[in-house]
Amino acid sequence: MSTTTNSINDTRKLRELAEMPIARLLWKYSLPSVVGMMVMQLYNVIDRIVIGQVVGPKAIAGLAITFPVMNIATALGVLIGAGATARISLYLGAGDLNGARRILGNALTLTLTIGIIYIGLFAIFMSPVLRLFGADQDTLPYARDFMMYILPGLLMTNLTFTFNNMMRATGFPTRAMLTMFIGFGLNILLAPTFVYLLGLGIKGAAIATDISMTVSMIFVMRHFCSKRNGPVIFTPGIYRISWPLVWGIIGIGAAPSIINVASCLINIFINNALKHYGGYEAIAASGIFVTYTSMLCCIVLGICQGFQPIAGYNYGHSQPRRVIMVFWLATAAATVITTLGCALGFSIPRMIARAFVSDPSLITFTGHALRSSLICFWMVGFQIIATTYFQSIGKVATSIFLSLVRQVIFLLPLLMLLPRWFGLDGIWYTFPVSDVLATIVSAILVIHSLIQLSRASR
Repeated sequence: MSTTTNSINDTRKLRELAEMPIARLLWKYSLPSVVGMMVMQLYNVIDRIVIGQVVGPKAIAGLAITFPVMNIATALGVLIGAGATARISLYLGAGDLNGARRILGNALTLTLTIGIIYIGLFAIFMSPVLRLFGADQDTLPYARDFMMYILPGLLMTNLTFTFNNMMRATGFPTRAMLTMFIGFGLNILLAPTFVYLLGLGIKGAAIATDISMTVSMIFVMRHFCSKRNGPVIFTPGIYRISWPLVWGIIGIGAAPSIINVASCLINIFINNALKHYGGYEAIAASGIFVTYTSMLCCIVLGICQGFQPIAGYNYGHSQPRRVIMVFWLATAAATVITTLGCALGFSIPRMIARAFVSDPSLITFTGHALRSSLICFWMVGFQIIATTYFQSIGKVATSIFLSLVRQVIFLLPLLMLLPRWFGLDGIWYTFPVSDVLATIVSAILVIHSLIQLSRASR
């Protein structure tokens, strides 16, 4: 009886992707995703606020040095997580439940294998890597302290992100959101305790995050161990690597993963350029800028996570009109978020900086950096939705290309040229210029694709 009830509920969850009004469906799937992403991002924000206010500017700069390492770890997690989530949506849209289960099992095997490898390599080559990323004698001790303790928790982070997204794609967006609150609430309690009360400094923030992520991971993984939670659960025989499935996961996951790898590459150049033109204060200001924009982008990514299973399912279900509708609704929502963030960053930059640090000169420095960098940030929401759109419908090459446009094809060359003409300000100017150019390219490709979809719907 319970099996029949579960089957009916699972069918309803999948049917709503094809039948529920698009606006209500996007709201239902995106709201939990946005909240979940905000909760995840607040792990980092809490760490950086506590470190900046308690330890000081050099610690914030040291933390900023670790961003490329974190981006690489995130890239490897996203490679599996985003690809597996998109593939599960496509399989469910086509009615292939066995394929969706095999994706789940292969994702677990890949995440564990890749995680153990990269954690081991980072641990062995930590100091040379951090120096490559811009650390000097002032910031290296802080960066090393943080990385030594955060590394073990990165595997838990990847498992949490990957399977939380798959929980959402299989019809449990609210539960996916709630599981993230568990670790977040724990981190709010632990981070100040370890950093301030126990006097552990920057390493205390890492330990607090590790514990919180491990607790979240346990709750997320338990979901896939019970038959009460639908047909896509852990079952015998799904863990053995199937290379066709692996290449399918990696093919779709490559686009968002490349975004994080590109961020790593850009951060290396930015940190070294900032060290040359402005010293550790400039690196600290960049860390605050990255934290602020990451908070905004994580909201957009939450919208993308709600948008992706809707677009993927309906594309696989041959309903192009619903794909087009959800694309424009997601684009509108994302643009509202980035426009608001742009306006706040331009109008109250010193207030934003003051939330992270108390040093007056660094507050002024960061305020100028935010105003210079965020002029065209309102365009970024559309760029992120465009990349997710092509990922959702299986257009891997286009999605990868758009992942590279802003950060590699435009931003990297500008980063090499503009500082020569404008000094430190030239580094901040690279962001708005690359935003404009990337938006133009994204618009051309998206409009062409939507015209084709529109013709298919007639």
